[in-house]
This record gives sequence, C-alpha cells and structure tokens, in this order.
Amino acid sequence: MQTPTNQTDYLYLALMVRIETYLQKATAGGGFAALMPDEGDELARLSIAAEAYEDSLPLMPIKVPQSIPEMIQFKMYERKASQRDMAALLEIPETRLSEVLRGKRSINLALAKKLRTKLNIDAGFILDHA
Repeated sequence: MQTPTNQTDYLYLALMVRIETYLQKATAGGGFAALMPDEGDELARLSIAAEAYEDSLPLMPIKVPQSIPEMIQFKMYERKASQRDMAALLEIPETRLSEVLRGKRSINLALAKKLRTKLNIDAGFILDHA
C-alpha cells in the first residue's frame, strides 16, 4: 500500500498491522490454534473488514489487446514465452512471427487456426482483427 493519504487509509493500515500481529503469533505458535478464541474471532472480523475495503478500491485498468500482434504479445506474456518459444509453439519461422508482431505481415488461415487452437484466442477476435 502507498503512503496513507486520508483517515480511511490510516484505519486500513492500522487494521493490517493488527492482522499481521495475529498472523505472526499463529505462525510462531504452529497454527491458528495458538490464538486465543477471542483473538481468532477478532482476526476473522478484521479480515472481513480489510477485504471489504480492498474490494471497494478501483482496480487499475487492464489494457485489452486491440490487434492480433497485441494479443500474441499478451499470450507471450501470460506464458512467459520468448518470441522464439512462441514461434516454435505456433510451428512457424521466427522471422514470420516477427513480421506479424511488427504489423508487416498479415496472418493466413493456417496461422489463424493455430492461434485459436494453440493459444485459445477467440475465433471472433481473430476474424474481427485479421
């Protein structure tokens, strides 16, 4: 969490410190059985309050791929795959994948099928962006 900027952030930070105290006690004691019953109850209440606060925070927007090259790059990121690995998976030469990623080459039907079957890219997305 960033530096607290308002009262709610300070309360959340204090709540997280209290939760961490209980978690450390439980860890040191070999499990949650090391907590007194009232401590376990308080930990449960604090956890619910923390979750409610976290759920109220807006998430950072996720950039949705808007082209075939962006989608392939996204799939590479998901798989932690290099361009070489992705070319091998798609059974195409690395130079061809490079050209597709740079927008210098369009996909053909064979590559479209591989994108759908091997990377689980929606056929509708492929058709809309090919």
